[in-house]
Amino acid sequence: MSGHHMTRRNALKAAGLAGATGVAGCLGDGGGGAEGTLRIGVLQPLTGDIQYYGQQSMWGFLSGLSYKLDQDPPSVEAAGQETIEGEDVTYELHIEDTQFDPNQAQDVATDLVEKEDVDVLFGTASSGSARQVIDTVTTAAEVPTVIGPAAAADITSNGEYCSDLVFRANENTAMDARSGGRYVAQETDVESVFIMAANYSFGKAVANNYKEVLEAEGIEIADIRYVERGYAEFEGLFDEAVDSGADAVIGGFTVATLPQFLSTGLQYDLRLFGGFATLISNRAVGGVLQRTLGEDFTAQDVRDAKLGPFTTRYHWNQYDNEINDWFVDKYSETYGTVPDLFTSGTFTAASSIVQAVEEEGSLDGDDIADGLKGMSVTDTPKGEGGYTYQEYNNQARSEMTIADPVPTSDEWADYWDATIMPGEPRARVSGEESTLPADHPDMKCDL
Repeated sequence: MSGHHMTRRNALKAAGLAGATGVAGCLGDGGGGAEGTLRIGVLQPLTGDIQYYGQQSMWGFLSGLSYKLDQDPPSVEAAGQETIEGEDVTYELHIEDTQFDPNQAQDVATDLVEKEDVDVLFGTASSGSARQVIDTVTTAAEVPTVIGPAAAADITSNGEYCSDLVFRANENTAMDARSGGRYVAQETDVESVFIMAANYSFGKAVANNYKEVLEAEGIEIADIRYVERGYAEFEGLFDEAVDSGADAVIGGFTVATLPQFLSTGLQYDLRLFGGFATLISNRAVGGVLQRTLGEDFTAQDVRDAKLGPFTTRYHWNQYDNEINDWFVDKYSETYGTVPDLFTSGTFTAASSIVQAVEEEGSLDGDDIADGLKGMSVTDTPKGEGGYTYQEYNNQARSEMTIADPVPTSDEWADYWDATIMPGEPRARVSGEESTLPADHPDMKCDL
């Protein structure tokens, strides 16, 4: 760990009073199991327009803890305190609403460390919030922080944010591009791509990562254009794409802009590709398809419209194993919907924390960080050992899939409130292929 910061939290720990949490669980000979309470600060946006991002992230985390402790996941929708008791260790969750605001995320993270004396932080859905928490809380308080589902690649590739205390199980934008971009380059007839993206960290990360991957595969980047969230006048940009000679367009947008982008794009003879998003975006995309292709559109209609294929980090129907079966059943039963895009990574974040506690025989945050380093996470929705934290940047690598958007089947209609869903996987891309390697020029971590 670089440097030592005597914060209130560390002063308490030095005095042996940090909540008998660390003391009770830290066994000198390393030969026994941990006993006591582990306090985890959970930071997610749980109110506002995108509260579902935070809810699904929290629900995935609760499911991962519950799976490891052989319990059903608790039904939680808002900020508060939740306790999940294992045989020897109690996991005490202090859940806070970040409101998708970096300053609010910093404030609640600070309170969790100083007032609640949490041992580990988990969150957030916003990359900007994640960076600010790392800058102002993780480093100063020396508290292990598992980032998720914030997806900007630089969180685990830029030396300003990489740290022995910062881990991420969730997939990131570089993984989206390295899997989806390579598939499009190698398996389709696309030769030139026009990129449109939102003018903030997520959109810029999407654009930059796809540009790097596609150019490396010999695909021309006709142009990159950034627009503000909620932008609606896409006709001019699509006209520019056609004039540039592009035969495909990538859109780096969330639900605030995606419907307008697609409504216009589907009127042009251009392939549209990128990544599968969450339920709220799929609901919006399905509405666009119904208006454009008709209420009873088919999978062939979608293919003919040149929509897809898309990369998916995770969706419930992309993996067939016992852990994912349990996850889909319990999550659907508890939360009324199937596990979504962010949930496999946040399930794995929780699973890895429990695994570190068990393997280290300790509840001390520093020991948990040591346990996470290089860990192959045993229990994940992508299968046993489906995620491995890379030692050079603490980013977990995991398999990605490529799938077409298809009409939602009757089997899933009660638990997936959108008219489209991912189809059967077209291809699987290994974690080794999808993740930025240690010798990549953009990899600036020095752990």
